[in-house]
Amino acid sequence: MAKALGELAERIGQPAVLGELVAGVLLSGSIIGVFKIAPNQTLLFLAELGALLLLFEIGLESNIGEFIRVGFSSLLVSLIGMICAIGGGFLVSRLFGLDARIAIFIGVALSSTSVGITARTFFDLGRLRSREAQVIIGAAVIDDILGLIVLSVVTGVLVTGNIIPFQIIKVAFLAMLFLAGAFLIGIPAAPLLLRIIKRLRTRGMLTACALLFCLTLAYAAGKLQLAPIIGAFAAGLLLTRTEDASRIRLCMKPLADIFIPIFFVVIGMQVQLSALNPFQAQARSTLIFALALIVVAILTKALAGGGVLRRDINRLVVGAGMIPRGEVGFICASLGLARNIITLPQYTAIIAVIAATTFITPILLKALHVKKIEIVPTGEKS
Repeated sequence: MAKALGELAERIGQPAVLGELVAGVLLSGSIIGVFKIAPNQTLLFLAELGALLLLFEIGLESNIGEFIRVGFSSLLVSLIGMICAIGGGFLVSRLFGLDARIAIFIGVALSSTSVGITARTFFDLGRLRSREAQVIIGAAVIDDILGLIVLSVVTGVLVTGNIIPFQIIKVAFLAMLFLAGAFLIGIPAAPLLLRIIKRLRTRGMLTACALLFCLTLAYAAGKLQLAPIIGAFAAGLLLTRTEDASRIRLCMKPLADIFIPIFFVVIGMQVQLSALNPFQAQARSTLIFALALIVVAILTKALAGGGVLRRDINRLVVGAGMIPRGEVGFICASLGLARNIITLPQYTAIIAVIAATTFITPILLKALHVKKIEIVPTGEKS
C-alpha cells in the first residue's frame, strides 16, 4: 500500500510521503471500513525503526558546516515558532471556554515541529541539501529538545502544582551533554572505527556496524530522556564526515526503502476521521475546535520563517517546512490523556491538528515550486 500509493503520488506530481500517509489512513479503516489494521506493538516497533533510519539517512545527507552557518537562524526560527504556537493554542483554547491550565497544555502539545515529514519531503524533491532544509531540520531538532523541556515543566505544574527547577536544569544539561559528547567523541572515533571495519571479511559488516552506530546513539539519547531520533541524526552527521560516507549511504538505502514508509503509514493510521464526523452532534464541537486549532497551528509556525536572517534563504519555504507536528505532539497528547489533564475530545482535536499539518506540508512545499536538483554526496557538485 505504501509503495503503490507513493507511486501514485509521484505520478500526480506530489512527494511519495503523501501517498504513504494516505495508505495509513486507508489501512486504519477510518474512511473505508475494510482493512481496519490497528498499529499494534510489532508495527509500532517497525515504525520506530523507520523513524530512526530516516533521521540517520538525513544526517548522512547533511553537512555539519552548513548547519553551523545557519545555526543562529535555526535557533530564531525554533523560538519564534514555539512561542507563537504555544500562545496561539492557548488563546484558541480559552476562546472555546477551556480552563487556563488545559489551554496552556494544548499550546505546548502543538509547539514542536516534526522533522520527519519535512525532511522526507525535501528528500523526495531533491532539496535535502538546500539551505532552507538545513535551517528547518536544525530548528526541528531544537524544537524537540525545547519541547521536552517545556513538556516536563508544564506537566509538573499541572500534576503537582509546582515548578520543579531541578527537572528543567536536568533535561537541558543532559541535552547539551549528549550532543557535545557525541561530537567530541564521535568525530575522532568514527574514522578509526571504519578503518577497523575495512579489515574485516564478513559480508555486510559495514551495513551492520553503521546500523549499530545509529542504534547505539539513539539508545543513548533515549536513556538521557531525549528523543531517540536526535541520536540517530547525530550518528548520521558524524559518519557523513568520513571517507566511507558514500558507501554507507548506499548500504543503508535498501533498509531505508523498506522501513521508512512503515513509519509514515503508522502516522497515517493514527488519523481517525470518524471521530470528527460532522453529522454526529458529539463530534461536531470537537471538529470545530480542531479546525480552529489547525488554522492557528499553520499560521503560527508559518510566522517562524521570519526568524531567517540570511537573504539567500526563502522564508516562505522555511515557514511552510515548520508547519507539521509529530512525535513530541503525540507524546504530549498521550501523556495528557493518561494523566487526565485533557479529555478524549481534546485529545482527538490535537491528533487532528497533527494529522492535518502533516498532510498539508508536502502539498505546500510542492506548491512553492521548490526546484528539483540531483542529490549528490557532500563535497561534489550537482
